[in-house]
Amino acid sequence: MAGDDRPEVRKPYLVGGAEFAALYDVKRLQVSQWISRDHTLDYQYAKIISGSPYWLLRFATRFGETTPRRRELNGAELSRIQRQQSPGYWVSEVADLPPLVGQGELVALFRLSSGALLRKAIKTGRFRPADYTLSGSPIWLLEPVVEDAPVLQAGARGVEWAIDERVLVALRDGSYDGPGSRIVPRGKAARQPIE
Repeated sequence: MAGDDRPEVRKPYLVGGAEFAALYDVKRLQVSQWISRDHTLDYQYAKIISGSPYWLLRFATRFGETTPRRRELNGAELSRIQRQQSPGYWVSEVADLPPLVGQGELVALFRLSSGALLRKAIKTGRFRPADYTLSGSPIWLLEPVVEDAPVLQAGARGVEWAIDERVLVALRDGSYDGPGSRIVPRGKAARQPIE
């Protein structure tokens, strides 16, 4: 893939729920409880990608100071996250993030009939490697994916890999509201009526 031989691209520091939990030495479930039960954590400083929240690392490092019972930040975990995302940079506002996509958005962008086609392209190395793996999910910077599209299209057999220009514009300008743009409730929350 064309992206494999390019120098690393700088990307904003982010954390998913698993990394957020590790920063405070708590179980992943605790992060969900801070949101749903305690209401000490919300999505104001998170970007929703493929239906999951990813918080700005700058916000996450300060979160422990805002809780009713102060939480200590795990400095070793913070250093690990920064090394893993190097070369990275700090972002203070979600609006300042570059366009980011997960599998849900990529399926819509390339008009794929299923996520299985994307996963197969990733597994076989035809699709560029993810820029992040956060909480077990791959995330890409949008622009390098778009730059690689002609190479992907040229080598395609059976799948067109044509970019949906409306989806691309929406992803770039932050107005995308298709698959992956919202958190879909699971478990008991999924059975409750929406108010």
